[in-house]
Order: sequence, then C-alpha cells, then structure tokens
Amino acid sequence: MLGRSFETLLIAVMGGVLFSYIHIPLPWMLGPLSAVMLWNALAKRKVYWPVKLRNAGLIVLGFIMGSPFTLETGRQIVLQLPTMLAATLATVFISMGIGYFTARQTGISLSSSLVGSVPGGLSQMVVLGEELADTDITVVTFMQTVRLLSVVFIVPFLAIHGLAPGTDTSTFVTVNTAFADERDYGLFAAVSLVSAVAAAFFKLPTPYMLGPLLGTACTVLAGFAAPLPPDEVVLPAQLAVGIYMGTGMNLQSLTNWKSIFPYTLMGAIGVVLFSLVLGYLISSQHSYSLVTAFLSTAPGGMTEMGLTAMILHADLSVIIAYQIFRLVFILLAVPPLLKWLLQFIRQKNEFN
Repeated sequence: MLGRSFETLLIAVMGGVLFSYIHIPLPWMLGPLSAVMLWNALAKRKVYWPVKLRNAGLIVLGFIMGSPFTLETGRQIVLQLPTMLAATLATVFISMGIGYFTARQTGISLSSSLVGSVPGGLSQMVVLGEELADTDITVVTFMQTVRLLSVVFIVPFLAIHGLAPGTDTSTFVTVNTAFADERDYGLFAAVSLVSAVAAAFFKLPTPYMLGPLLGTACTVLAGFAAPLPPDEVVLPAQLAVGIYMGTGMNLQSLTNWKSIFPYTLMGAIGVVLFSLVLGYLISSQHSYSLVTAFLSTAPGGMTEMGLTAMILHADLSVIIAYQIFRLVFILLAVPPLLKWLLQFIRQKNEFN
C-alpha cells in the first residue's frame, strides 16, 4: 500500500503543478483529483490514498473556512437571519428541483443527482455523498466539479464585467493580517483537532470539516484572532482531499457522462441566474449594492466570492456572513433533509 500511495501522490502532484501553470481554479484540489482519476482510468493503475490523510486535510480546510467568522460577520447574521434563511432555502430547493429533473432525464440515482446539485462545496458534498445510501460518488464528484468550474468562472466574470463596469480588476488587493506567533497556531490547531473529534463523536455530518469550522468560529468570536495558515499547510490539505476524491472516481462506471454534462452545466447556470434575481430582491430591500447582494447569494466558495468582493470594493462582511450561513446550514440541515426526502420518495414509490 505504501508504494501505491507514493505513486498516487506523485501523479497528483504533477496534476497540481499542471493546473497551477494553466491557472485552473483550485489547482491543488482539482489538479490531483483529475490526474489521479485519469491515471486510474487510462493507465489502468490502481490508486490508493489513506482516509486518515483525507481527514487531516478536511480539518485544515474546516479551520480555514471558520477563520473569517468575525464579530461583524456574526452581527450581520443576527440582523439578517430571516433574509439569509429565505435565500438559502430558496437556493437549496431550486437546486434540488434541478437535481430531481436531472435524475429523471439521465437515469442516475436520485440521491446522486441531489447531492451533486446542491451548492454546498465540492469536498463537502463528496464527503456527504459517502454517508448516504445509493449514492454514486463518481457521479457526485463529476457533477460538483462541473458545477464548481462553471460557478467559479461565471460569477466573478458577471460581477466584474456585468454588474460593475469600469472596475480596475488589475488592482492588487491587500489584506491587513497580523503575524501570528506559535501560540496562536498551537491554540487553533488544538481547537480544530478537539472540535473534529467531538463532531465525530456526536455523529455530525462531515465531522472533520464541520467540527473545525464551528470550533474555529467560536474561538474567533471569543476574541482570539485566527492566524493566516501558510501555503505549506493549505496546499497539502487541498492535495490530500483532492487525491482522495480522485481515488473514489471510476470513469468506467460513468458511461452516461455525455448525458449528465449538459444538464449539470445548464443547472449551474440556472442557479447562478436565480442567485442574481435573489440578489436584486435583497439589494432592493436592504441598503446594499447589487454586486454585494449577488456575491452574497451566489453559489460559489467563500474564497472566490471574497476575492471578487475585495476587487470590487463590495461589503465583505455581508458576503462572508451569507456564504458562511449557507455553508453551515447545508452541512447541518441538508443531510437529514435529504435522508427524509429520499425515504419519503421510496415509501411513496413502494405504496404506488
């Protein structure tokens, strides 16, 4: 297994370097995922990656996603909780509707299509798919990858060139971050590890990501500044998660990808356009620009939406608040909702 793991790691690193060179979004997650998947399919080589390394990567990513949660972010969530909840529910149900339609048209399992369509993040939804019965991880990963790439390219382009014409996108954006000492890293490392173990003990969904996210957010709210993790930590975490997702993809079993792709792409575009409508409604109700409201409701990651917000001088605290709320809501509420919905549909079909 050690030799196979090393071979898998070598192929994954080559994929990450290639995707970085050609400027593909999230190169150290999507690059290893694609390289390992293709190596398994084309070279007919067995790939292997320990789940413990995947879990370690998820802990780091959970810390990163929880670190932007400031007091201002918490205040925004409290002030706009009804609006956030309504926008999140609308996005989730529209996505589920698209997933149901895709399943009916392509013949893939309903569970796979629903998990592949919900905008909860690539790694989060793949981990969630592993926890649900009758879910094809290959289909989920394929759909989430297509959705992610579509959103990552479409939303910033539309926000910069469509909603904020004349913005100088070449401006270098700096973030005021204080240098952290070893005690800060030690504190948040301990919090992340303990939170991950606690989340797994209480059987929370995606515990190795959700636990550190919530633990880090609570620690930040308690008054401790989260240190900015170095690339030497972030990139290996993305690499570890990307490799594991790549090992779970079996292209030979994805014989109907040509029929899945157009529905997934059009579904992603549909959710983005729906988010634009939601953004318009929110901007008309609150004193936000359309760019701020759109980036708040867009089904992209916090990193991509936050960077776009800084370029356009949008309200970053509002955008991060909406994005974190949707992420936590999806991680906490969607798993039991999906389980109940799938069980209800199965019972209805058996009754008929």
